[in-house]
Amino acid sequence: MLLIKQTPDSPWTPILLDFLRPSQVPIYINYLYINETNKMKLPTWGSLALLSLLPSACLAQSQHTSNWAVLVSTSRFWFNYRHLANVLSMYRTVKRLGIPDSQIILMLSDDVACNPRNTFPGTVYNNADRAIDLYGDNIEVDYRGYEVTVENFIRLLTDRVPPDTPRSKRLLTDDRSNIFIYMTGHGGNEFLKFQDAEEISAFDIADAFQQMFEKKRYNEMLFMIDTCQANTMYSKFYSPNILATGSSELDQSSYSHHADNDVGVAVIDRYTYFNLEYLETHVKNASSKHTLADLFSSYDPVKIASTPGIRTDLFRRNLSEVLITDFLGNVQNVEVDGDGMILDEDLLALARSAGYNITEQEWKDAMTGGYHEKTQEERDNVVGEQRTWEGPARVHRDRESDFWRNVMSAGAVGVCFVGYWVFSMIDKV
Repeated sequence: MLLIKQTPDSPWTPILLDFLRPSQVPIYINYLYINETNKMKLPTWGSLALLSLLPSACLAQSQHTSNWAVLVSTSRFWFNYRHLANVLSMYRTVKRLGIPDSQIILMLSDDVACNPRNTFPGTVYNNADRAIDLYGDNIEVDYRGYEVTVENFIRLLTDRVPPDTPRSKRLLTDDRSNIFIYMTGHGGNEFLKFQDAEEISAFDIADAFQQMFEKKRYNEMLFMIDTCQANTMYSKFYSPNILATGSSELDQSSYSHHADNDVGVAVIDRYTYFNLEYLETHVKNASSKHTLADLFSSYDPVKIASTPGIRTDLFRRNLSEVLITDFLGNVQNVEVDGDGMILDEDLLALARSAGYNITEQEWKDAMTGGYHEKTQEERDNVVGEQRTWEGPARVHRDRESDFWRNVMSAGAVGVCFVGYWVFSMIDKV
């Protein structure tokens, strides 16, 4: 998103709009009222020089305007407690990094929090120390219990839903949305079980993703799966701009990390545990600069007890350039402001590298529109100028202008009086 600050009568506004329209950069014009104490921002050729670099430097970012998460636990029954904890851990992480519930689809196939075997009713933990209750007051489950089916999952992805489906159960994405899809449960070679009653195959997911691409429902996608033989589930993908990772190779099982003796079952899987460990340790907020390359390089097959996989051949960007928050965090709006910008020096260097031979003073003048603070003497000589836009406009006038204005007003009153007297004399005649 690009915010341009301009004056209402600035000749640059139509030029900038025509220039940026082909790049499809979302643009907002913020009009400023200019006076001697309010410096104008981005009105000159210097701003045009900066904006001319945007299509090449920022076009990739401009295609990404929202992040969505689809988090799915496909297994049932109490002994699969860890699968629910896996999903709720990811749910907590993406919310912590700023993705709102309105852009998270949470599918939980069983409610172990209310299972009569649960020693701690109404809670779900992912660690034996039980420091964080994942099933807190602010959890919003979109698909619960027997609503979690293969059909509903595919309908969700492709938006082939009944007309009365509420917005909370729809993936309302477009071609500028990045999507993070996380799945966990029991699986095998190119299949994942749902509810211990049906299966979804690698072909089913691949075809659903292709429909999403044809319908322009995503910009980029990160697919993560934690199950036995997980890497086989993305082997059939063929749609562009999809990055995939899984917990285990063909003929490998995925293992749980540890159990809680009071709960009586394992509380989290190894692959998910070490992903969360990295995210909690390094990705503190949505402004984190850690990349997916950093995350993937942290994988240790010895600790995970299986061989994680990564598929990048369908993805267009280098992993070292892809921030983790490009998928797991909130999209941050960007404001381009020519005055007081932290990156002024970097922008000057960028302009010079683009072929603009300018000095630092020329750049400063360009970014401020050539406006400067006027001295008291200059302000005293201002005649008929709008001084500020702090509330109603106040106008400064000199005494000579006020004198002649008073003379003209008195003359107008005299003319009206003479006219009234003439008409009254005519009536008498």
